[in-house]
Amino acid sequence: MTKSSRSLLGRLLFQDKGILPTGRLLIVYTCFSGILFAGTLVGLSWTWIFVLNGLFLALSLIDLTFSPSKKNIEVKRSIPDQMERGLDYTVELTIHNTSDRDMSYRLLDGTPQSFQATFPLKGKLSGHSTVKPSYHVVTPVRGDYELTRLYFRYRSSLGLWEKQKTVETVEKVKVIPDLTETRKVLEDAQLFLLYEGVKIRKMQSGAGEFSKIRNYVVGDDPRKINWRQTAKLREVMTNEYEPEHGKYITILIDCGRMMGAELKKGNRLERSLEAAMTVTAAALQNGDYVSVLAFSKNVKVYIPPAKGMAHLQTILHRIYNLEVDAAESNYAAVLHYVQTVQKKRSLLLLFSDIHTFLHEDNALYYLQRLRRQHLFLMIGIEDEMLVKRIKSEPVDEIQAMMKSMAQKQMLVKKREKSKWEKQGLLMVEAREEKLATTAVSYYIDLMNRGLV
Repeated sequence: MTKSSRSLLGRLLFQDKGILPTGRLLIVYTCFSGILFAGTLVGLSWTWIFVLNGLFLALSLIDLTFSPSKKNIEVKRSIPDQMERGLDYTVELTIHNTSDRDMSYRLLDGTPQSFQATFPLKGKLSGHSTVKPSYHVVTPVRGDYELTRLYFRYRSSLGLWEKQKTVETVEKVKVIPDLTETRKVLEDAQLFLLYEGVKIRKMQSGAGEFSKIRNYVVGDDPRKINWRQTAKLREVMTNEYEPEHGKYITILIDCGRMMGAELKKGNRLERSLEAAMTVTAAALQNGDYVSVLAFSKNVKVYIPPAKGMAHLQTILHRIYNLEVDAAESNYAAVLHYVQTVQKKRSLLLLFSDIHTFLHEDNALYYLQRLRRQHLFLMIGIEDEMLVKRIKSEPVDEIQAMMKSMAQKQMLVKKREKSKWEKQGLLMVEAREEKLATTAVSYYIDLMNRGLV
């Protein structure tokens, strides 16, 4: 394909600049050609045919004078600079016509290929007026993106020729993980955990941090009665304690090959990032210190521990563009790294594939050393296909064999999990839609029990 043909194809595909014939012009020209063909039957010469064709083309170009000049058209885009993965956003456009001529337009935004939107946008615009069309876009892939161009076509009321204008406008967009679950935790953590049956409760004894003094109710520990306030107010008052704040939480995010397995919505890494951000929000809101470490073959990101809700944005901006690596995860290396950077006792919360981790005997040595100082919890996503095969009815020989193999695989997994749990590693699997809730539930439960 030559350079000129590529340029023409680009214009036909809504690119660059120029003028193009419309479908209306082609229809009119087809009718005109039919008349000329009929004229040839009655003796119309070829000279007149060429002259009439040229005259028709010249007259059709007059249509261009009834449409606004390109310099009289202004197009702008308004798009959020930060969008969450998988959510629907509205992008607003502003089209300003400074001429006194009316026009019909079509517009196409140069969005990245992964963006999901419907184009082109169509409409009409009068002279000396402004219109603000909009479209909806969904961004299913995290990362940094740049929108550089808007492609605009417009025609006059006659609609024989169409002008094309390319607007250069550079805007950067950051696509971050879906924070829907995180917002629910920040709004009301107890309501978020309600359907899981988890209660954010106070300490059962006088240990922990003092919270407040309240009226004594039946069932309270008599040892926590505040006799000074009781004498002053002449009502029985009791002290209330809550779990001690300022604990250390270290979140480990696996970015190895197995985390790229596709789920109903995204892959394992996507779900793990969303759950990790939810646990982070719950811990920071509770006054704990949170550090995050992402790894695969090597450590990819390490964020030192800090507390306060401002640290949530620091973590988000460091991990929002993590991607799955083609390499296998090196658990032994990351556990050794954690041992060197985390000196204080903390809850090590690992988001990974449990089936893969169960066969990593090299990590057992470092785990045995870490469990002397830290509390270890691993959370993975349940294999729904395996569970479905186990629950299926063996209606024929093939289904019976598949059910038997699935049951065997589950027994092997339970046996290996039991071996690791004896070494101090607690393993939990949850359905993908409940991964964040399960992670926060276990975090709250461990804090309530004072195990960290």
